[in-house]
Amino acid sequence: MKAREGGTVTEQEFEQAVIRIRSGDKDGLKEIYLAYVRFIYAVIYEILQSKENTEDVTSEFFIKLWDVADRYEPGRGHRGYLATIARNMAIDFIRKHRREDSSIDLESRDLAGPGSAPAKESASGRTTASGAAGSPVEEEVIGNIALQEALALLKDGERQIINMKILGDMTFQEISDTLHMPMGTVTWKYRNAIGKLRRCGYEQGFEK
Repeated sequence: MKAREGGTVTEQEFEQAVIRIRSGDKDGLKEIYLAYVRFIYAVIYEILQSKENTEDVTSEFFIKLWDVADRYEPGRGHRGYLATIARNMAIDFIRKHRREDSSIDLESRDLAGPGSAPAKESASGRTTASGAAGSPVEEEVIGNIALQEALALLKDGERQIINMKILGDMTFQEISDTLHMPMGTVTWKYRNAIGKLRRCGYEQGFEK
């Protein structure tokens, strides 16, 4: 598998990279890192809403991926697998640090599990924090001021679903499984988000 920064890989390519990791080949991990670091950062930031904490957890994510590679089960969808690990790590971070840092509020995050509270968007809705790759994630991935303004209108997990669909190239079923959300709800939120983006004059690259 050729490393492609910011791209995605096929199931077979991912499985080959995991096999290499299991054999102690760090290039396997590097290839996954280059393909998914922005996606993982976006998933974690959506929960933590903190540049510094997201960078820390993103770095820890790839260390953990190295450690748990032998537990990966092929054929179950690697993008959902990666997103689930990232979300669980972000939630664990909040639970660990909420007593130490009053700025971290577990109840205000969209944990997207059964019975969880709906997402609460920030006042601006913008993500300008720099990612683990060292550059502003939203600016680099999206690269459009108009879209940043449009994203401020998204709510109730819509932005998270957009991230998973576009950055992670996940199917609606994979998103549904990862968020423990009915697929009908996932598709409704996605289409609703697309409608908002269109009304702001931005839709290129989002209709998949």
